[in-house]
Amino acid sequence: MLDYYQHTTAVIDDGATIGRDSRIWHFTHVCAGAVIGAGVSLGQNVFVGNRVVIGDRCKIQNNVSVYDNVYLEDEVFCGPSMVFTNVYNPRSSVVRKDQYQDTRVHKGATLGANCTVVCGVTIGQYAFVGAGAVVNRDVPDYALIVGVPGVQIGWMSEFGEQLDLPLNGSGSAVCEHSSALYVLDNECIVRRED
Repeated sequence: MLDYYQHTTAVIDDGATIGRDSRIWHFTHVCAGAVIGAGVSLGQNVFVGNRVVIGDRCKIQNNVSVYDNVYLEDEVFCGPSMVFTNVYNPRSSVVRKDQYQDTRVHKGATLGANCTVVCGVTIGQYAFVGAGAVVNRDVPDYALIVGVPGVQIGWMSEFGEQLDLPLNGSGSAVCEHSSALYVLDNECIVRRED
């Protein structure tokens, strides 16, 4: 008996690893080599490639393809129809499977609806990529990224609220929802424990 939910229209290839209490919805395809953690939600029409690792409690919304060489840590949110790539310069007539580049998304990051993440980048923990943004370079922890190409316009708390901090320099701010303290020092932000 399965310890996860699989909709009758979902296709899960033999060999895929799927964690307890995960939910796999309509018309989703999980390839044989995929590793999916516990409590994950894969929405309608999601594709998960062979060389993919998805951590615990991630939410992959409808119409997202998680291609080979994409690695998501725990609690990553992928909004509807957002896009990952795995080859920097694809051509239909040129095989470049040996040129796949790793994309890493660290714990708690949010990738907004219809954003595009170009392969080879690392997105920091609890970073927030706004809807429709194009990420073509690494994103720091807690950074708020918007636009095409994506640029940083601020900092986000783990709760998902923008912090009242400058982009660089130093300062501190308290998240009004969680009361957590965030300290900015030399373009790096850390959460201080209570």
